[in-house]
Amino acid sequence: MFWTRLASGIVLMLVALTTMSLGGLPLALISWAVSLIAFKELTNALKCGNGLEILGYGGITGYYLLLYFSGSHTLLFMCIVGIFFAFLFAYVISFPKFHANEVMVALFAFLYGPVLLSFVYQTRMTTQGFYMVWMILISSWGCDTCAYVVGKLIGRKKIFPVLSPKKSLEGCIGGVLGTALIGWLYGCLFVEKALGDEGISWMLAVICAVGAVMSMVGDLAASGIKRNVEIKDYGKLIPGHGGIMDRFDSMIVTAPMTYFLTILLLPLAGGS
Repeated sequence: MFWTRLASGIVLMLVALTTMSLGGLPLALISWAVSLIAFKELTNALKCGNGLEILGYGGITGYYLLLYFSGSHTLLFMCIVGIFFAFLFAYVISFPKFHANEVMVALFAFLYGPVLLSFVYQTRMTTQGFYMVWMILISSWGCDTCAYVVGKLIGRKKIFPVLSPKKSLEGCIGGVLGTALIGWLYGCLFVEKALGDEGISWMLAVICAVGAVMSMVGDLAASGIKRNVEIKDYGKLIPGHGGIMDRFDSMIVTAPMTYFLTILLLPLAGGS
């Protein structure tokens, strides 16, 4: 199991590094494919009707087409609202085929997986996106590593005993501080030299610290859903890891936070 998990983890890392480095169409395509799978896993876990799933796949595809060919936030917002209306129409026209809960599940799954994941692409396509997009990985995977190490070494106080018995307060604090340190070092060693801006490292540390908090929230939220519906994993796509939602649960929520903080803080650091 360990070697299987390690091998699949390496493959995931290589795919992430390659597509995030390239940006553009490769990243848009992989984000679209991952979003479809994430939506499928969530709707399966939460028991959504097949007809609504098909409608969701169409909505996801339309959303990513708009994202790639237009990128207009107004059009993207209109698309999200349009998909909400489409779910309502399907509910009304086919009544009582679908339960109201299924409509809410379909919309939740669309927003939670595909829309939030799209911010990986949106972050990469910002002015300095080649450097900023790595904050998403640092915030999610860096926090996991730092929190695990600190928790193992000095973790005592259990902060979420029911939802996640192994998580400690010390581990959570260590995860945030460690991730902030990694972000700061990344800024000092790479980004400042590339952009010629000596004031940008503090911004990356802030982004990573906030992203680390959101990373833990994303991990706990995904775990909470699994506990609610009494499943171990969302899927079996990734050997040793489970499904897309099992592996990218934290990255899903760090992506939009990284994007918003980047466009807010980058001008303050003089990096735009």
